[in-house]
Amino acid sequence: MTQVFFYHGASDKIAAACALLGGAYAKRKPMLVFAPDKAIANSVDRMLWTQPALGFVPHCQADSPVAAETPIVITDSLDNIPQDERLMNLSQDVPPGFSRFQSLIEVVGQEEDERSSARDRVKFYKDRGYEVRYFDLSAR
Repeated sequence: MTQVFFYHGASDKIAAACALLGGAYAKRKPMLVFAPDKAIANSVDRMLWTQPALGFVPHCQADSPVAAETPIVITDSLDNIPQDERLMNLSQDVPPGFSRFQSLIEVVGQEEDERSSARDRVKFYKDRGYEVRYFDLSAR
């Protein structure tokens, strides 16, 4: 069954997501980033080019010819995916087909609309028997 992790209370959702992606890359864990909103996908892409300041997190869009060999892949669709190990959800909705992934990582900011949709997703997962683990980012 998919493990569900909620990283909530982030003062900067994109920065928090990129920090988590950097940590996943450092541990050699591939991650698929579901970002159907183009502005969010572009922000993640830009930040991964500059963070960490003295490093680089290899990443690309899902339609890139090197997506299958790239550890961090950003996508707006979960139809044709290069891996099904870890999914990071940066949308306000439950990602379609999330249950085929071993892990689902949700990143939630402090905005009320984000928090409200996150509560709806938590209820969705719990109603279907998924255990949800929480990590508070508000103190970071």
